[in-house]
Amino acid sequence: MEGLKLSEAELMIFIHPSQSRNVFQGICRELSSLLFQYNETFDGVLLAYDATVKSKQAKILTGLHPYFGVRVNTRLLLFDPKPKSFVEGKIAKISPESIHVIVLGFSAAVITDVDIREEFKYRVRDGEGSFVSRSHKRHALKLGTMLRLQVQSFDEEVMHIAGSLLPENTGCVKWLEKKSEEALPTDRDHKRRKLA
Repeated sequence: MEGLKLSEAELMIFIHPSQSRNVFQGICRELSSLLFQYNETFDGVLLAYDATVKSKQAKILTGLHPYFGVRVNTRLLLFDPKPKSFVEGKIAKISPESIHVIVLGFSAAVITDVDIREEFKYRVRDGEGSFVSRSHKRHALKLGTMLRLQVQSFDEEVMHIAGSLLPENTGCVKWLEKKSEEALPTDRDHKRRKLA
C-alpha cells in the first residue's frame, strides 16, 4: 500500500520534572500524544514509533516549570497518502451513491458515484447492496470487502480521503491479485513451451 513510509529522526523531547524518575516513560507519553494525528513536522500521521535515548544528559530549560530536554533517536511509521497514490481499506457501507471505506482502522474514505467506473452496477441481493462488475461477474464490491482505491485528496484535519475507482487497477483486492496471478506465466507453462 502506498502512503506508508518509515522515517528516522533525532528529536529533542521536553519532559516535565515530575517524570524525572522514569524518563523513558515520559518520552513514551509525549510520543504517544502524537499518535493518529497529522503532524506537519513529520509530514504525515504518526502510526507507530520506536524510541531509544541517545544520551543520559539532559538540557534544562528555564522558566516557571523547568522542563528538561532529552535527545531521542526514533523510527517513525507515518501515513501520508498523496493524490494519485493507491491505498487499501475495508468497505463499511455501500449505497447507490457512494462507497464508504475504513483505511488502516482510523481514516475514512468515500468514493462517490461519479468516481466509480461504469463497469460496476449497483445491485441489492438479500437486502444487502453491492457493486458488481458487468464484464467480470466475480468482481464484486460488498460489505467487508478489502478495496484498493486511488486517492484524489486527503484532508489532514479530519483524516478523510476522497477516493476513486476509475483506474483499471482498483477494486476488490482479492480479485485484482487473482487476476494478476493469472496473467503471469507459471514455470510449468514455461517448461511446456520449451519442450514444444
